[in-house]
Formats: sequence, C-alpha cells, structure tokens
Amino acid sequence: MCGIVAYIGHREACPIILKGLKRLEYRGYDSAGVALLTPEKNLNIYKKSGKVSDLETSIEGKDLHANTGMGHTRWATHGVPNDVNAHPHLSGSGEFAIIHNGIIENYASLKQALIKRGHEFKSDTDTEVLIHLIEEVYKNNDLGFEEAVRMALTQVIGAYAIVILSKQDPNYLIGAKKGSPMVIGVGENEHFIASDATPIVEYTRNVIYLHDGEIAIIKGTELTIKTIDNTIKTPYIQELEINLESIEKGGYEHFMLKEIYEQPRSILDSFRGRTHINDAMIAMAGIDKFEDKLKNVKRIIIIGCGTSWHAGLVGEYLFEDFARIPVEVEYASEFRYRNPVLDESDFVIAISQSGETADTLAALELAKSKGATIFGICNVVGSSIPRFTDAGAYTHAGPEIGVASTKAFTAQVTALILMALSIGQKRGTLSSQRLRELLIELETIPSKVERTLATDPLVKIIAEEFKNSTNALYLGRGYGFPIALEGALKLKEISYIHAEGYPAAEMKHGPIALIDEAMPVVVIATQHSYYEKVISNIQEVKARKGRVIAIATEGDEEIKNHADYVIYIPPCEESMLPLLATIPLQLLSYHIAVMRECNVDQPRNLAKSVTVE
Repeated sequence: MCGIVAYIGHREACPIILKGLKRLEYRGYDSAGVALLTPEKNLNIYKKSGKVSDLETSIEGKDLHANTGMGHTRWATHGVPNDVNAHPHLSGSGEFAIIHNGIIENYASLKQALIKRGHEFKSDTDTEVLIHLIEEVYKNNDLGFEEAVRMALTQVIGAYAIVILSKQDPNYLIGAKKGSPMVIGVGENEHFIASDATPIVEYTRNVIYLHDGEIAIIKGTELTIKTIDNTIKTPYIQELEINLESIEKGGYEHFMLKEIYEQPRSILDSFRGRTHINDAMIAMAGIDKFEDKLKNVKRIIIIGCGTSWHAGLVGEYLFEDFARIPVEVEYASEFRYRNPVLDESDFVIAISQSGETADTLAALELAKSKGATIFGICNVVGSSIPRFTDAGAYTHAGPEIGVASTKAFTAQVTALILMALSIGQKRGTLSSQRLRELLIELETIPSKVERTLATDPLVKIIAEEFKNSTNALYLGRGYGFPIALEGALKLKEISYIHAEGYPAAEMKHGPIALIDEAMPVVVIATQHSYYEKVISNIQEVKARKGRVIAIATEGDEEIKNHADYVIYIPPCEESMLPLLATIPLQLLSYHIAVMRECNVDQPRNLAKSVTVE
C-alpha cells in the first residue's frame, strides 16, 4: 500500500530516495518523509503530509548530505494523514528509525505492554509501536542491532516490508519482509531497497526479490540474507526486464492516458509467442502442466479484487463458452471469510495486476490449504502470487503506474481468452477449426484497438457534455455486463462521480427509478447476442428522458435512432468484445476527470497495490 525506498552506498542518498518516492507514489500519497544518516552519525528526518513534491519543497535548504538513507510515501491505515503520522518513525531514544509498508495486527497489545514499561508514543501508527519494540528488545537483551530486529519480528503478527537504520552505524541497513513486497537492487558497492523495481532500474538491473520471513542485512558493501529463524540464505539475483522509458510519461499528460494508448501493444505482448494459428494451438506452460486435471475438472473458481474481479467475470463467460466448465467468480476479500467448499478437485485462478494483493494472497492460502490447484494471472515478475501458485501466466502489460487500471485489465482478459481456448481444445469442447478462427480474430484485435482509440476526439466532446453529472448508469448484457461494471468503476475512481454498472435487463428492477434527463446512461449496444433486447432497454431509458451514450458496432445506423451519442467500435467476435468496448469507457472517464480537475493518476484515497486487508 505504501511505498518504501532506501539506499546505502557511495552516492548522495537524498536525490535517489526522492526520485524513487515519486515513482512509488502510485502506492500512496497521503504523506511522505525521508531519513538521512550522515557519516557523522547525525540522523536527519524530514516528513510532510501531502505528496512527495510537498516534502521536496519543505526540505529546501536543509542538511541533506548522506550516503545512507530511506524514504516513504504513505497510504494511511493507522492514524490520519499528517506530519506526525508520516514515516519515518523514531524509537523512544531516537537511536533507530523505521519505514513500513503493511499492518501490524497486534500493535494495540504490543503498545499497551510498552506503555507499561515507560514508552511514550508521538503518533497513532502501528509502525511507531514496532520500532519501540525493536528498541525494547535491543536494550533489555543485550543484543546487537541485527539480532534485536530479528527477535522483535518473532513477536509481530501482520504484514510488513520494513527498512530500519541505526544512528550509531551509518554503514548498516536492515530490511525485512512478510506479506508486503520488497526488492533489493545490487549495484557496484551500493545497494537499493524498494517496494518494487521502478526506483532501482535507473541504477542497476540486478535485483533480489525478498521472500516472506527473510531479512536483508547490509553492512557497508556486503549483503546477507537470513530467515527470521536465523538461517542464512543464498540470494537469487535476477535481471530486471523493465526499462526506464516504460515508467516515464513519454510525452503524455498523464500515465493513465499513456497506458490507455499502450493497449494495442500490451494486448499483443500478452498473446505473442503463445498462439500458433497454423497448428491451431496455444502454448501456455502453466496450462499444459495441468492438462490431465483440466480435462476432467468439475469447477473453476476465479478470485480477484476491483478491476481484476471484473476480468474474472469475463473469464466466467469465456470458460463456460469454450471449455464448458462451471465457473464461480469470487471477491477475494469475501472468499476466505465465508467458509467456502473447496477440495483437491478445484482449479482456482487468482488475478492480480501487482501480484501482491493481500486479500487475494489470503484467499490463495486458504485454497491451497484445502488441496486445490492454484493458478495465477499477474503482471509483475517476481511478485508474491507467482511465487505462491502452482503455475501461472504473466500478462506482459509492462509497468502500470496510473492507479486506475487500464491496460492491465485488457491484458488480463487476453490471458483468460488464451486459457479458455486452450482448455476448450484439450477438453474437446472446441474444434481445431473454431480455435483457428478465434486465434485469427485475436490477431486482429491490436489493430482494432488502434481504430477504437481514434474515437478519442468524439469521446472528449461527450465528456464535456457530461462532466458535471452527479450520477451515471452503465448497462450491458452478456460480455457487455462486466464491461459496464468496469466502465462504472473507472468513472467512480478518477472523477468521483457516482456510477453503477448493471445487467441491462436488471435496470427495470430498481435502477430505472433513478433515470431522468440529468442521468447519462452508457449502454454496450454492439451487434451481438441480445442486440434487439438491448435496443428495447435503451427505449425504456429514453421513455424516462434519460440520455444515452451507446457503444455500437461500426456500420450500425439503426442505433442512431435510439441513442443521443454513439461511439463506434470495429466488429469483433463477441468473446473479444471486452478488449474493444472497454477502450472508449476508459477514455470517457479520463476526459471527465481531467475536465473536473481531478488528479487522474493519483485519485483520492486510493493506492495501486493494496497490500493490506
């Protein structure tokens, strides 16, 4: 949820940390802070509510010279966003400083015990409790810095990615991980620690992804990895696949707009190398690994949160259409708490852009404990979900910085299409001829997305018309229903307009009461199944003076007689509809948000990677 970055080496730490925090700000932007440890053992801490730019302004003229330091950008959990609750936090004596991403679940009981021992706390955070606990263990057990951290963490319940430094030793940095992501960059006589690789790639491509229960100890230029039970581990260094250009705006006003326009490429990258049209086959190692099980599987369960849950709903249609397997789509946040019926016959698919979503990971742990086969669809190499699952598929969308997901959604849907087609062929529910036709259609989708992006000027005009709306309704049938849900979510996320997605036929069962001349109603009205019924639904809206924005198929002139505005997309197979119809809805949300002067890339109260439950 929060973003952390740290540096130890021969460079000036502060510029590296500030630049890194800006790249991590999509993870949280309630407040920010840095701790800089000078060679003279001065520990300078500067923190500020608001964005990293506010922190940057506030520290102009301060003593920023240090070769060791760390920084934090916060998404508030415990305590309101203000200067006091901002990280880093100090121990009672000021000897130790900490930054933290995650939640210490037993912080209240720890805090009460520490208060009884004379500790005084300045903030409302769980993080300050942890650094006081570390100091308590350090002082009362005659332990070294490293051992005190390790022993204190054995008393902690919850999730954390932490970095700690000691005022007494500027050449000493400790990081630890459980549940929250942490990556270590290995440079020449220098090391970096961050929540993800974006702050690191500029300086080194060699990284280590820390596993749960591991502690990284950096002394000078030496790195040691240990487990919490003090077992030394041999770190696996891998090379980053991302490049610096992919995490910059590239001339676009916002990351979100850049990522919308990257979708022809990200969709192509998600199926490239996996489809073989001439042979009518799909190569997905994770699916091939479980071919025997998938031929006879009785049920697929898809779990996800937010946009990933919407992708899962598309997956439900795909698997039932092509593989004829019953599918249940579950909110990960609810799945583990309702005592679900699971056993070794189930095939569970987890969808997560970041691969670190706490609710999804918890749901996977439950599924694995019941013996189910677990499969991950994820965008981030080295993240927790790919490491935890039995098999999986990367979406290859590239870094997605905008908090509101766009290209990750269409990449997830692309991966689900490939999975459904592959499983359908293996089960004999999809003929080679039909598979070949669908693969040919999939090959055309990137160019059709390009054509759909050309509707941007018209979408901008429509956005101008509806930018001051207070409510909106999105309707769709079949594959159009998850699109309606996703479109409504995008509008809510970034423009703060209340919007709801509904199956078009369900409008009559409640939402129709809301429709009047001020209510924009977005309808997925392409020439696929249920087209005539969708037209009837539009007429019902018009009879209540609602204003209709239709997403329609190129060449459909009839729709102009029913809708106030029509946005045309190229014709496509119905199963591929989400890859096209989603695009104008993303653009509509984007332009409305810009016109309302909302922060498109960093909408209020949200964070990109939700690593707390």
